[in-house]
Amino acid sequence: MKTRYRLWLILAVLTASALSCQFLGQSPTPTTEIPPTAELPPTQTPTALPSIPVEVTPDNTKEPVYITGEIPYTSPFFLNTISEPFVLLEDEAGFVKRDRKFEFKLEEQVIGPVVLHDDQSLTYSLSLPTIPQGTYVDVDNNGAVDQGVQVFAIAYWSNIWGGPFLEERDGTGWSTAYASTITDPENDDEIKGGTLIVWAPDAEQSIPTGFGQDGLLFTEDDPTAPIPAGYNIVDLNEQPFKLSKVSRPNIALNEGEVAVNDYSDMSYQDAFETLFEKVSREYPFTFEKEIDWQALHDKYTQRIVSVNSDDDFYRAIRDFTYEIPDAHVGVSVNGQVFFEEQGGGFGLVLAELSDGRVIVSQVLPGSPGDQAGIERGAEILEWDNQPVSEAIPDVVPYLGPFSTEHSRRLAQVAFLTRVAPGNQVQISFQNPGQNQPQTETMQSQVEYDSLFMALSGLNQDQLSLPVQGEILDASGLGYVRINTFSADYNLMAQLWEHYIQGLIANEVPGLIIDIRSNGGGSGSLALDFAGYFFDQEVPLYRSLYFNERTGKFEPNDFPATIKPGPEQYPGKIAVLVGPDCVSACEGFAYALEQSDRTTIVGNYPTAGAFGEVGRGQYRLPGDITLQFPTGRPETPQGELLIENSGVRPDVVVPVTEDSVLNQEDAVLQAAEDALK
Repeated sequence: MKTRYRLWLILAVLTASALSCQFLGQSPTPTTEIPPTAELPPTQTPTALPSIPVEVTPDNTKEPVYITGEIPYTSPFFLNTISEPFVLLEDEAGFVKRDRKFEFKLEEQVIGPVVLHDDQSLTYSLSLPTIPQGTYVDVDNNGAVDQGVQVFAIAYWSNIWGGPFLEERDGTGWSTAYASTITDPENDDEIKGGTLIVWAPDAEQSIPTGFGQDGLLFTEDDPTAPIPAGYNIVDLNEQPFKLSKVSRPNIALNEGEVAVNDYSDMSYQDAFETLFEKVSREYPFTFEKEIDWQALHDKYTQRIVSVNSDDDFYRAIRDFTYEIPDAHVGVSVNGQVFFEEQGGGFGLVLAELSDGRVIVSQVLPGSPGDQAGIERGAEILEWDNQPVSEAIPDVVPYLGPFSTEHSRRLAQVAFLTRVAPGNQVQISFQNPGQNQPQTETMQSQVEYDSLFMALSGLNQDQLSLPVQGEILDASGLGYVRINTFSADYNLMAQLWEHYIQGLIANEVPGLIIDIRSNGGGSGSLALDFAGYFFDQEVPLYRSLYFNERTGKFEPNDFPATIKPGPEQYPGKIAVLVGPDCVSACEGFAYALEQSDRTTIVGNYPTAGAFGEVGRGQYRLPGDITLQFPTGRPETPQGELLIENSGVRPDVVVPVTEDSVLNQEDAVLQAAEDALK
């Protein structure tokens, strides 16, 4: 039972690590069910508009007072990256003015609870105020200055920074996912459908009845017509737009472009063809990674034609992903296939030193390696009748693919010892203190402990806090470890501010930030953290996406920047990095690198995987989930950022026999030396 539990535990962790690194929203927590409200007294029945259909209802009241609905989600990131959820009566003046920096004023914020049900479905409710306090916008296009109307959407949000309401760091502009509106990511996130809630102070106001010839909402060519006073539900999917005065409307929110591309009901061949057509067009690094899509299509089309089981289809898709040298390309783990191919081990954990030697860092008691007489510190000379230096490059690590050669090499060393259960391998080794090598034959057994020990990124304590800190006794320097950017955002924000404030108050002269095992998560949260080391805004990069209309990769108009936090830590900084620092973690390291107070320290660079993956989620037959990047990060000068290279250390710490066997943290020591 222990072995089987261990297998499924590692597969769960491997799958989670494969599908990581993108901010999609925040993770709901269960709340109490909302009791039904008492029926409100009837309001005055508005007059119908001749040019905008008005829905007539049998309700006692036709004034919207209470909105409910579902919040559908398919994204694998949704539940894991959201804290303190609520729905907001979101002021759409930011969209009307096309102002990405539009802030939601505290006095106008009306929020409602979100309920997470036992079946993992979500619902919300929102009571409308008698007179909303949003921004008036004049959208009647009559050339005169009028008071205008207030335009709202229902949007799913969560609190990260500060109190229970939104502040600027939580978000600005207008929502593009999990909202009552539908936006177009290929056209500057223009609203193209869905539902708006419009409040008019009197019957003298007008609103658009359609998108006009330019196809855009709230522009000068929109046809307009009068709107009744009070709240109006505006259906943008009808032409002309349709108004209703339902007292208790039910409005489902739209997941938008972050929804999973679900091909699971297709045949194997159709699912592959549909997947291939989309990813080959939208993949943002084809040129740099020299991918021949036509050759891959020819190769795997022939293979998938002969597929007749879910396991065979999985192997074909997995091998297809191996062809793309990108750590953000990933497929879920098939437990049966993993067991059949790499469920066997020898109880050995290997490490490759900077001088090229491969030594044994751990030997599990009673394992095949232990029974063969292999000791901790032994040098591996040959593996399966090959010099070990030649055997390692032939390994295809199960956790592939990889964006950088150093990441691939480390995984190859870790998976050199993984074979099918019962396989025999002959090795040559030399134990410490011996003058002659030994040759032994080992037979693998089902064990996973050695794999967990070899993959340092999987060794985190599952109960540890996402941000942990202390003052180092020997040096008096601050030490903060950020384990992830994909946990309870509000908790992480509070912990981060707690440590930063403590460092400032105690005048700690230097800070070591350890992100070596940070698998990424929210890029925006990572940049918020970085803001505590900068006193002015710093532009970092922009993201480009494939545009179906133009057939080109085009940048969005909202580049990533470091914005100063409410207070700044003034001391010197050392950032500890490694190949298990991926995606948002790499963005954080790169952001801190923009300060001349920062020194990057590590054995190796970061993973070099920085493509955005939120829009590239797929579901295939056989319960397969898949991920491909869609966003291309570039510097303001148009240069590819981080992908293929990673963030490189300023201080490169060699991997030595002492650092491996004595388990001393040579990287941490090098950082202390650099700051002192």
